[in-house]
Amino acid sequence: MEQHTNQPSPENIMKIGTGFWASKILLTAVSFQLFTKLAEKKSMKAKDVKDILGFKCTDRNVYDWLDALTVFGFLKREGILDTAIYSNTADSDTFLDKNKPSYIGGILEMLNNRLYAFWNNLGEGLLTGLPQNEAKKGENIFSLIYNDPEKLKEFTNAMSGIQMGNFMAFAKKFDFVNYKTLIDVGGSAGLLSLMVAKHNLHIHCTSFDLPAVEPIANATIQQFGLSDRVKTVSGDFFTMPIPNADIVVMGNILHDWDEEHKISLMKKAYDALPDNGAFVAIEGIIDDERKQNAFGMMMSLNMLIETGTGFDYTFADFNRWADIVGFKTTEILPLEGASSAAIAYK
Repeated sequence: MEQHTNQPSPENIMKIGTGFWASKILLTAVSFQLFTKLAEKKSMKAKDVKDILGFKCTDRNVYDWLDALTVFGFLKREGILDTAIYSNTADSDTFLDKNKPSYIGGILEMLNNRLYAFWNNLGEGLLTGLPQNEAKKGENIFSLIYNDPEKLKEFTNAMSGIQMGNFMAFAKKFDFVNYKTLIDVGGSAGLLSLMVAKHNLHIHCTSFDLPAVEPIANATIQQFGLSDRVKTVSGDFFTMPIPNADIVVMGNILHDWDEEHKISLMKKAYDALPDNGAFVAIEGIIDDERKQNAFGMMMSLNMLIETGTGFDYTFADFNRWADIVGFKTTEILPLEGASSAAIAYK
């Protein structure tokens, strides 16, 4: 008798349905700076972790937490239970140690402190089409963030964290040979400019953002020692022209806004470019068939939570807007994971 190998299975249903368990295990580890402390100590027993972090739970709870992180690939382990010794994996040591400039945990901190709770209201967001964050009372979310120094610092670190891998990849993959200047619009802490300048010694970069961000960006520039080729300019990209440059980049900017504002920002970028200049949007570009890039679609839903009207988009969408604005040609450059650089040439 023929056997059916593709029997229905609840495995994926349960994996996705309980996904917040795995998420919270990682976010809690980042919140407690577990990976930073492990980097400092090189390795620790579970009892040492328990003591340093001040846990009052049972030893078994600590084993479960650390072993789950090991199964997920964030920790390495030698021994088992009371004899186990834990250390960071290469990825965790590079990207989750807060003392390293490659730290991307800022986005994970914001996910834990802000978005984890707001996403509980996704259903309300779908029903109402309204933001589900601090702006639920009708205030502008960016005004609320930029007027609160602590929220601004967290937001800036988050934007740096979520894009660090993409910025590094873009700096190495894009052909900068025929370009001398770059401006990063909404540049936050300046990491895109810094990565490009670090890997392309002939490029001069400018990070362009609101005045409140400038001290944060300048501190980052000093940390990297690249103040000779990376600078900051303060301004509002909606109320003033984008300064001229050979390349205009927007990382996680277009998706904040509705289609009308997206096209308006692309037009401003077009006006800032010379002939043959390049406009680059670095985001979770959704595949045209909308069948593969789940991250891009989840990020788009996050824009519902955060802004109400913003959304992520396909390369076909980008091409249509680029044509409206007047760009000559476009291309897409895959970066890290689910993110890409959508590029339009003037």
